[in-house]
Amino acid sequence: MRHCIQFLLNDQTITLNEVGTGDMLLDFLRLNQRLTGAKEGCAEGDCGACTVLVGRLVDDELIYEPVNGCIRFLSSLDGCHVVTIEHLKGAEGTLHPIQKAMIEHHGSQCGFCTPGIIMALYALWMRTAKPSREQIEHALQGNLCRCTGYEPIIRAAQAVCYDQDWPRSDPLLDERAMVKEALSKLKHDQSVLLQKQGDSGPEQIFIPANEEDLANFYAEHPDATLIAGATDAGLWVTKFLSSIPALIHIGNLKALKTIKYKGDSLTIGSGVSYSDAMPDLIKAFPMIEPYLLRIGGWQVRSMGTIGGNIANGSPIGDMPPILIALGAEICLKSVEGSRQLPLEDFFLAYGKQDRQPGEYLHSIHIPLMAANNEVAAYKISKRRDEDISSVAVGFNLVIENGIIRSARIAFGGMAATPKRAQAAEKTLIGQPFSEESMIKAAQILEEEFTPLSDMRASSAYRMKVAQNLFRRFYLEKANGFTGLEAAQ
Repeated sequence: MRHCIQFLLNDQTITLNEVGTGDMLLDFLRLNQRLTGAKEGCAEGDCGACTVLVGRLVDDELIYEPVNGCIRFLSSLDGCHVVTIEHLKGAEGTLHPIQKAMIEHHGSQCGFCTPGIIMALYALWMRTAKPSREQIEHALQGNLCRCTGYEPIIRAAQAVCYDQDWPRSDPLLDERAMVKEALSKLKHDQSVLLQKQGDSGPEQIFIPANEEDLANFYAEHPDATLIAGATDAGLWVTKFLSSIPALIHIGNLKALKTIKYKGDSLTIGSGVSYSDAMPDLIKAFPMIEPYLLRIGGWQVRSMGTIGGNIANGSPIGDMPPILIALGAEICLKSVEGSRQLPLEDFFLAYGKQDRQPGEYLHSIHIPLMAANNEVAAYKISKRRDEDISSVAVGFNLVIENGIIRSARIAFGGMAATPKRAQAAEKTLIGQPFSEESMIKAAQILEEEFTPLSDMRASSAYRMKVAQNLFRRFYLEKANGFTGLEAAQ
């Protein structure tokens, strides 16, 4: 057992023996290291002003991702490389090409959001030297700019893309080999246990080296909080000022980060992030790509996991509706063994899931589509990007010779849990796939759902939107439309 964490911060090795369960990366950077380029804007992973890069060795490849430092637990960084905007400067303090382009194209005004924007763009160029405008826009989904406007920022991004010297002019390119070597030396086969006396009592952090250690420790500490991406749990600390007596980091476990095709199904480990899962989800279900790109911004998709979104149990989680519609099953594990159950049966009531003490979500199994499946997913929210769903729905209909043979339709935001529209499904089976059939099924929703009213939407609005989505599904599928804009 190891009793410290180690990571690289820019070009410095950091060793910490005492870390609190609520300590966040952004506070460590600003207050402890005096690296003040990353800013706190929202403290909930929405604005992107705190964006830094976190690199990790994956199969001997150095992969960097943009993350929100405000909700990234400091203790989750063991074995990582954290890069802040201060590290982008060249010799004698010269500006990085991205910074130069932002100045030349007037991409910064008040400057508060600028460091986060630059780091998000740098993460993009690490992966795609010549990104398209669409890729640039997707990379900036998690960065809010209140005064400059995005067009000058995009022009700056494109200017760097088309620079003949880019990415050879990147002053950090030469250090990649040194970073890989340094991270290799930080890799350990030992689990980590950190203990500290906090303001509210004793705190402990466990970072398992393998799945066996996870199962054993969780069996002994079933009240501990499992942390994968922390895009929700981070807010417990930053917004609700809650204390977490014990937490277990599982985001580093390779056993939970696998993606496999087996027979006619796709299996995704519970620790796989949205960003890592998206290529395979889009390959298997290309029609849901627009839906997946509506989930958070790039920083949230880099940190958040498919399994965390499920295990959280929120009635407005983005992934359960479409996964339930696709007939997904989940695998739960503990020291007692493993069990599988349909995803829809996992959600028992608001805040209550079918998970026994010491049991954790291991993986999600998703059946692949047949040729006659018609699938779609829709998300309605107050703003297009980086917003929580008011209503989300997944449709999966099997249509043969114009007749609906089976139907699976699941909603989020319409009940205390993600829930299938079973009465509407029964109404559709055996009926022709027509606008009339879909509207009739939509009317049945009033008999099986009583949505609540809250800050995101009223009950009446949710019901009307849910019913209208039946018609939208028909218009898109029957007429070959690929989006609501085409339907208009």
